[in-house]
Amino acid sequence: MIVVITGASKGIGKAIAEQFAGQGHQLLLCSRGEKSLYDTVADLQNRFPECTVNGRVCDMSNKTEVQDFAFWCLQQGTPDILVNNAGQFVPGSIHNEADGILEQMIKVNLYSAYYLTRALLPAMIQAQSGHIFNICSIASLNAYANGGSYSISKFALLGFSKNLREELKPKGIKVTAVCPGATLSSSWEGFEIDPKRIMETADVAKMILAAASLSPMAVVEDIILRPQLGDL
Repeated sequence: MIVVITGASKGIGKAIAEQFAGQGHQLLLCSRGEKSLYDTVADLQNRFPECTVNGRVCDMSNKTEVQDFAFWCLQQGTPDILVNNAGQFVPGSIHNEADGILEQMIKVNLYSAYYLTRALLPAMIQAQSGHIFNICSIASLNAYANGGSYSISKFALLGFSKNLREELKPKGIKVTAVCPGATLSSSWEGFEIDPKRIMETADVAKMILAAASLSPMAVVEDIILRPQLGDL
């Protein structure tokens, strides 16, 4: 299978890439950071020689770069799985966060998935198969203090996922919204967190791999994961 994963050089994205690489699939990865991306590509190819891993630098907040990445992916073939993982977390409150944060969060957390999905869908629709995973958040489900524009963008991504699912049902394409709670990724850098209090990135990745392994007749519409002791 051809698996496209955005924001794949670290955190949840890299963990997802590891799970699919372990199954011997062809991976097409992107990230904004060139060194971290190609380090990840080399690492995965070395650890999982039975798979094929390629990467392309892409700023997912830039529409032109997203469309160029999509064209590059389609040159490799029609994607079987698309994981819209690229995103950014900026905490704050609506009444006092910096000007421009809403626009920034919408670009990175919503438009990135919207533009890439639209560019890849014609080929997937023609194939009448595929599975799209949108990495939303617990912040997509409930408002919380200091969520601000980040939470707004994640609510929007969940809405995008729900509408997309309805549109693609008759076309043989599955859509799964993934809503993880606190996960030990770069979003939590700088915070002192007990590692026993927070989920591992592999927890999220394993659930995505499992959902992708079902028969064509079944779909996991939503994946909600929280730390065992509750949200942070």
